[in-house]
Amino acid sequence: MEPEPTAGAPAPLPEALPRLLRRELAIGGRSIPGRLVFASMSMLGHVAFRELLDEFGGCALLFSEMCSAKTIPTENPRVSNHFRWRPQELPRLVCQIVGAEPEAMARAAARIEAEGFFGVDLNFSCAAATICRRGGGAELLRRPEAALSILERVRRAVRIPVTVKFRMGRGDDPEAAAAMARAFEAAGADALTFHPRVAPDRRARPARWEAIGRVKAAVRIPVFGNGEVVDAEGCLRMLRETGCDGVALGRIAVARPWVFAAWTGLAPAGREPWRETALRLHALLERHFAPRDALVRLRRFMFYYAANFTFGHELFRRVQGAADMGAARQAIEGFFAASPGVCRVPNRNYFQ
Repeated sequence: MEPEPTAGAPAPLPEALPRLLRRELAIGGRSIPGRLVFASMSMLGHVAFRELLDEFGGCALLFSEMCSAKTIPTENPRVSNHFRWRPQELPRLVCQIVGAEPEAMARAAARIEAEGFFGVDLNFSCAAATICRRGGGAELLRRPEAALSILERVRRAVRIPVTVKFRMGRGDDPEAAAAMARAFEAAGADALTFHPRVAPDRRARPARWEAIGRVKAAVRIPVFGNGEVVDAEGCLRMLRETGCDGVALGRIAVARPWVFAAWTGLAPAGREPWRETALRLHALLERHFAPRDALVRLRRFMFYYAANFTFGHELFRRVQGAADMGAARQAIEGFFAASPGVCRVPNRNYFQ
């Protein structure tokens, strides 16, 4: 697949979108100031990236990267690479947990509540083999009774909002997904994030937005649509076509962290800060992580960020080959010194 044409002036923001995205939304007994949220992403939704998002603004609710429920009760946030946060983000930060045992998930949720998080999110969506082999993530959709048992036990353990991220399951059946959503609501979920792909599908096929509409029509609690929103027009279309209450951004948020500010109308139209954003995240990673851990996370970020450029594979290659954070910074500066061409939307080859 060839890259998209290079960008000229930014595409005009659909007039209705900021108004729709800046409406308050109630989740459980709490509320958030908008409808555009950051989806949980493993090794990407860490404390450094969340700080970057906060600096741009516009994100109504943050989800942490996936955390193991078994480790959370004894984790030390000062040294943990996953269960770590800034105090100022807690009022709108949801901690996502993964696991297969109801009691372990409940103990983790209780710790999350005690630390002051906005809420806890149950991962019934991750299709990674390492997670599914342990019975967690999307594997629980094979055993709905087990997923509901976890949700019910967590619901009894905490008073903060409990949310669920899930996908179609192992069968490509929107009605089955809608039935699952009804069961989650009945078991005590306060909101759902729904990704309309089957569990083994790693984005090989388009997301079925009509399934988001089926899920939303089946429940009264808020539903965040997730999947293949890469521009403002697509965000508006998802809201209108599916009736979902909000949109959870994943890959596009990593590729373009200012997207929340841009689509909510908080950022003025103009030059997008390509070089500055990459270097700012580099600095935040150095602040929050040990050098080797910072480099691993910078490389993961660059896989998505490189999708913005016509020769982005060169940026990705240079950072992947960097021996340390100093060399990685030189690689970033060298790439942008050549004024690379920018794609209108990120190259989907990187996003598969």
